[in-house]
Amino acid sequence: MNEVQQVWVAYAAQDQQFLIAVPFQQGMTALDAIEQSGIRAQTNLPEPLALGIFGVRLQDPDQVLQVGDRVEIYRALTINPQDIRRKRAAENPVGRYCRGNRFKQLK
Repeated sequence: MNEVQQVWVAYAAQDQQFLIAVPFQQGMTALDAIEQSGIRAQTNLPEPLALGIFGVRLQDPDQVLQVGDRVEIYRALTINPQDIRRKRAAENPVGRYCRGNRFKQLK
């Protein structure tokens, strides 16, 4: 079996997701994979780039890749997750003098 060796470049924009396969070359870095994928022509990438491999954040974008790695390009959060939880808790209060969500009447 002659399998094509490749790495993947992944990026999730607000309106679209990208998962692009790039042929692997020995000594390829994360930045090389991003340039070869052509993703910069398809979407605007955040600057400076925050990168990771399979969810582990890279300190050095010139890290050498291995066959099958997935290079992930991270973008900033649009809303703080703690604010989301606070808003949800305010809409559905559960406390000492308030009945919980399980007592809500179905409409």
